[in-house]
Amino acid sequence: MCGIIGYVGGAPAIPVLLAGLKRLEYRGYDSAGLALQAGDRLVALKSVGKVAGLAEKTRQTWTPEEQQGPRVGIAHTRWATHGAPTEPNAHPHFAAGGGIALVHNGIIENYRALRARLEAKGHVFVSETDTEALARLIGEAYQGDLRAAVLAALRQVDGAYGIAVLSRDEPGVIIAARKGSPLVIGVGEGECLVASDPAAIIAHTRRVIYLDDGDVARVTADHVDIVDLDAARIDRSVGELGFAADAVEKGGYEHFMLKEIHEQPEALRNALRGRLDPRQGTAILAGMGTSPRDLAEIRRIVLLGCGTSLHAGQVGEHAFGELAGISASAQQAAEFRYRNPLVDPDDLVVAISQSGETADTLAAVREAREKGALVLGLVNVVGSTIARETGRGVYLHAGPEISVASTKAFTCQVAVLLLMALRLGRGRRLSRERGAALAVELARLPELVGAVLAREAEIAAVAERFADQEHAFYLGRGPMQAVALEGALKLKEISYVHAEGYHAAELKHGPIALLTPGTPVVVLANRSPIRDKVLGNAEECRARGACVIAVMTEGDDAAGIDAVLRIPDCDPLVATIPAAVALQLLAYHVARRRGCPIDQPRNLAKSVTVE
Repeated sequence: MCGIIGYVGGAPAIPVLLAGLKRLEYRGYDSAGLALQAGDRLVALKSVGKVAGLAEKTRQTWTPEEQQGPRVGIAHTRWATHGAPTEPNAHPHFAAGGGIALVHNGIIENYRALRARLEAKGHVFVSETDTEALARLIGEAYQGDLRAAVLAALRQVDGAYGIAVLSRDEPGVIIAARKGSPLVIGVGEGECLVASDPAAIIAHTRRVIYLDDGDVARVTADHVDIVDLDAARIDRSVGELGFAADAVEKGGYEHFMLKEIHEQPEALRNALRGRLDPRQGTAILAGMGTSPRDLAEIRRIVLLGCGTSLHAGQVGEHAFGELAGISASAQQAAEFRYRNPLVDPDDLVVAISQSGETADTLAAVREAREKGALVLGLVNVVGSTIARETGRGVYLHAGPEISVASTKAFTCQVAVLLLMALRLGRGRRLSRERGAALAVELARLPELVGAVLAREAEIAAVAERFADQEHAFYLGRGPMQAVALEGALKLKEISYVHAEGYHAAELKHGPIALLTPGTPVVVLANRSPIRDKVLGNAEECRARGACVIAVMTEGDDAAGIDAVLRIPDCDPLVATIPAAVALQLLAYHVARRRGCPIDQPRNLAKSVTVE
């Protein structure tokens, strides 16, 4: 839930590290720091707040000539877990009299016991963090071989970690290790980089090595040597990143979120490309790695996710039931393994995660595999842990998503789930005619979303009217209930407006008591068999003075509605995607009107890599 960047090579390390941290800002953080090999010593700086503050402190501390010196360093942005955002709690953390520096993502679960043991030996801790205990363990074990010391320390810890370590006594060396927290090594010409996210290194190289859990790498400018926790040699292949440096730039947009909202037509084209067969009325999903017989024998589908990915799964739940006649349930991944879930080899478990690193979802994947279920990954990041551990599934191909609030990943998740439902449906009860009609609708998705984007000015005007409100409700039925939940999540994430999503029929079972005159109520009232039911719920809100904002199909009568967000006419399942885009724009313009930090909302991280 924070960022790591390390560099060893022939270029000055400071500019590389600071630029890498800037690219990792989207992950969410509250302090930053770096450590450098400078001759026969390690030097460090830490700063509470943004990377810009660390960069300014660097300029004030070292002359331009001094900044050009170090060629090896590690840096970090911290999202506070153990201890408040302070300089002593910021990374890097040190041991061995300042001779060893460590940056760490994850949580050391047994740090209290480790700390007590170390304090009994005379160690005086300077921070409240779990990370310092690991640094001091490494320092205790160090006898001239940094990787051996790291291995000895890691054998004593429980929890999750992605780490990069320096020693003043081993110039030109970074030790990197991971368990449950992603790390990637970038392999360049006469230089190597270590990072928690490929976005931090894309400006230097597209050749990467993804570390697996238990890997411990010794990284120099021209060599990467990897062993496991037993010091046995491991071979990891060098892969190629599937995106270019400009994919993680704003491209002239005011915010990454707005850029990514507008990238959705192209993202959907990429998600759908080569996967639709309108003639047969089906979908082609080779990555699922399943035969028609395997698909025909699926008894039940479990869709696992957290946050936005859970909402996508809830749309999928309706799609699998309607199109394939398969019992499906979307479940919170964090609860899955603690419920002793009933799954068997006839069940399909779909793990949904933009990053492919979500800790709760990854733990659920392992539980489902242990119980013998067929497990697929539905992820965006190529080479991510869920993608590698499932070994089968479907990539979104949405491209890098930098803003903390997910947009194009959500719409591509829903699109791919609809493809999966179409594929399973054609193998069961769905007719070719119905499948072909749906395939045509899915192929239109870039056009449908483009039509919503063309109405951005209208949506911004609606946002302007309601931006000063502090509470809002979102209502939907059927698959649109999930869109209501997602719309409310977007609003609360980036505008800090208290927003709640409900099944429309649930409003009068309690929440209606909270309505006051002027309260915005967003209703998903697109053309569908249950539209009139939703409009009836909207009338109940208006009768109590609420201001109703309705997402409606073009051409539908909006009498009695206070404000309308129009979407094109399309299949009710497909309509979940343009409706979600309209609500993304609504949330964005409310947040912009309120002056909120849209791409980096407070207290949030992009990739939740701890449970």
